[in-house]
Amino acid sequence: MILASLFAALMGIGANITSLLPFFVIAGVPITFQPVVSLLAGTLLGKKYGTLAMALYLFIGLAGIPVFARFSGGISAILSPTFGFLLAFILVAWIAGVITEKSKSFRSILVASLIGTVVVYIIGTNWLYLAYKFWFDAPEGFSYEMAWTIMMVPLPKDIALSILSTMISYKVLRAFPTMEHSSTTIKHEVIR
Repeated sequence: MILASLFAALMGIGANITSLLPFFVIAGVPITFQPVVSLLAGTLLGKKYGTLAMALYLFIGLAGIPVFARFSGGISAILSPTFGFLLAFILVAWIAGVITEKSKSFRSILVASLIGTVVVYIIGTNWLYLAYKFWFDAPEGFSYEMAWTIMMVPLPKDIALSILSTMISYKVLRAFPTMEHSSTTIKHEVIR
């Protein structure tokens, strides 16, 4: 529970670490470090607590605490063009957790990270497009292709951070036993 709370706090930091630099916003979409934090939450905490961490972050922001990108928060974020990304982070943590719980090999963690990145882009970009088309004023000539073109700008950063998160997760998971392993070890030692 403590680690889930820690990752919820890390999401707030990851959301706003680039907020002080206005050129890190492209067509209303802030470039953040949230995708990598959601991947780390899933791979390190597992599907249950990783998902809990991302859901906790979302609920804290919706409650009005300014933890979303550009120090925003509140229920109005639901109508934001970037709300799809916030929803995606919950699913990403779950997917990364499911894959990593089955195998903690470098390859499995890399697959989990890359799939998670794809999920962020699919959900986030489609929400962005729908928001601009139906309840926000779309920029002149805005199209589905333009929404994807906008999202290609942060893609290299997110791929690089996916690989970095894989390396971090792999090292941490090898250095520390899983919770199941720890409790099994304790049971065996008590029986002896």
